[in-house]
Amino acid sequence: MRLSFFPLVVFVASLLTPISGVQAGSLSLSIEELPESGTITFLLYDNANAFGDIRNPYRRVGFDVTDPQPFVIAALPAGEYAVIGFHDENANGELDQNFIGIPKEPLAFANGYVPRGPPSFERARVSVTADSEQEFDMALQRFLGKRGRIGVGVGVIGRSSPYRDYDGSVTRVIPAITYIGQRVQIFGPTVQVPIKSIGETDLAILAQYEIGAYEEGDSDVLAGMGDRKDTLVMGLASRTDLVGGLRLSMRYSHDVLDRIGGGAAGISVNKRFQVGLFSFAPEIGLNWLSSERSSHDFGVPAAKATADRPAYNLSETVNFELGLGMSYEITPKVRLLLNVSSELLDDEVQDSPIVDEELLFRGFSAITYVF
Repeated sequence: MRLSFFPLVVFVASLLTPISGVQAGSLSLSIEELPESGTITFLLYDNANAFGDIRNPYRRVGFDVTDPQPFVIAALPAGEYAVIGFHDENANGELDQNFIGIPKEPLAFANGYVPRGPPSFERARVSVTADSEQEFDMALQRFLGKRGRIGVGVGVIGRSSPYRDYDGSVTRVIPAITYIGQRVQIFGPTVQVPIKSIGETDLAILAQYEIGAYEEGDSDVLAGMGDRKDTLVMGLASRTDLVGGLRLSMRYSHDVLDRIGGGAAGISVNKRFQVGLFSFAPEIGLNWLSSERSSHDFGVPAAKATADRPAYNLSETVNFELGLGMSYEITPKVRLLLNVSSELLDDEVQDSPIVDEELLFRGFSAITYVF
């Protein structure tokens, strides 16, 4: 039995070896207008979610710019891959990114694709077939160009009302202006100015337009309370990339116009997924409000108290939040954006005499064209 078993194993192995080889193919990649020195690195992805964040490539292959073109990546299992090539300017072996994950080094996508936001696996996808070589030309360019990317469109921001005897919502139609640069990023009502990177953590100054909680005419219960005006809050924000594509975000902001008073802070974790041209990022977090902020939005000052609305002052409160950010790439230059969240109000907030809901909903939607 021993003598007959060994030849059988050798025979089976000899059959499997050519079968394995037949299932492999290769990519032949040419880069237009190569830089004079350095390394061209190609990143291959077989996972759309990893590609959307430009992390954990299936294969990473580097070539010196003096190597003869085309650059050949061989022994690739047959399948679908999204391909990125970049010029590693500082020779650190990584594609350097800014505060919001925008590549800072010259890069090229397969199929001439030039994304204006998180890249789509579908548009940069190439097919590797068994025992064949696919040829592609790619052109390096800086994602942000020389002056950054500007987007224009229209958007709507809004929030529900948790107040008694009020069934409507508070909404504002705003210009959906976006600007993505190395030093400033603008996303509708939010502005971020990166200031420091420490390892996997990026820090930025944050400024945000915030709509007022209510107007006194919204409900009879609020009559005489005075309108809660829109304001501008500013503070600090951080973003840390964790394992598995998870992203930790933290922020603190204060009302710089002193219309609300006090401050607010938040901590959240999200992860981005991609399906075709559609991407979405579920998020879970906690929101802290100072006593001044909580009382402004949900309290009743002694001077405004009535028989049906007793005075009520709140301490610090913490609300639990679930959110979802969504994006659909209509074309490489046109995107449909939607961000929605549901916030479970603190028990102290729910006990307020002017509040009769436990959930607060917020949303932002826009359609933008990015030049």
